[in-house]
Amino acid sequence: MAMNDSINILNSAYLAVEYIDSFLPDNPLQQPFKNAWNYMLDNYTKFQIATWGSLIVHEASYFLLCLPGFVFQFIPYMQKYKIQQDKPETWEKQWKCFKTLLFNHFFIQLPLICGTYYFTEYFNIPYEWEEMPRWYILVAQCFGCAVIEDAWHYFLHRLLHHKRIYKYIHKVHHEFVSPFGMQAEYAHPLETLILGAGFFIGIVVFCNHVILLWAWVICRLMETIDVHSGYDVPLNPLHLVPFYAGARFHDFHHMNFIGNYASTFTWWDRIFGTDSQFIAYKEKEKKQQLITKKKA
Repeated sequence: MAMNDSINILNSAYLAVEYIDSFLPDNPLQQPFKNAWNYMLDNYTKFQIATWGSLIVHEASYFLLCLPGFVFQFIPYMQKYKIQQDKPETWEKQWKCFKTLLFNHFFIQLPLICGTYYFTEYFNIPYEWEEMPRWYILVAQCFGCAVIEDAWHYFLHRLLHHKRIYKYIHKVHHEFVSPFGMQAEYAHPLETLILGAGFFIGIVVFCNHVILLWAWVICRLMETIDVHSGYDVPLNPLHLVPFYAGARFHDFHHMNFIGNYASTFTWWDRIFGTDSQFIAYKEKEKKQQLITKKKA
């Protein structure tokens, strides 16, 4: 009975969004995008699209999304939004991070990306324009992928902090007490595989088109680079996402080491009480700010 009610609610929500979408003006970018997509299908094989397309989407998205945080360090005005202002980025750390990233991207992630074509063939995932889901379905699927990945990340990340295995794997990621955007994927190769596995679970559950692979890559990178950015910038559109953790939440994890284990949302840490030290820290900050205001 409860399952039927849930299905009815989802169907009603789908119909409501579809009805609203019918009143929205046509997207002027849709036709150029359709032309480009069909050109890609006509001129490249599925293997080339799945492999090199996925690599380009990952690399271009990663470094473009890292760019704002990298530029912020040269803008004095932005320093007031730096969370750990006493720990600025250094060229030495950024260069070390960049070299490790290149190794992980091309020797760990690229071999995995080479399996994308076989993955899409095994699950019969279409590439055709006519099969591409509508934008609101894509948004909902990406959100579902984020919920699944967040659960996987919380429990496996917390396990990697266990004292018996921490120094062998996860310690690499914690070399930087004050994180910066490019450090999002700075990790031991085993951690890249262990935590990265959570990325694929949602794809297996939801994927009905290759476009979801790329959309979810962009969404996941946007989130992880944001929470590692080291900057809490106001008017961040990601803060509109319900229960979104954000940069301050994850920055505290790097600074404090204990707690705030989830990747995207706050509910798992709230349920298991692993955000208690973060809550206490925020209360202490508020009291300090009130004292400073009174003195001023």
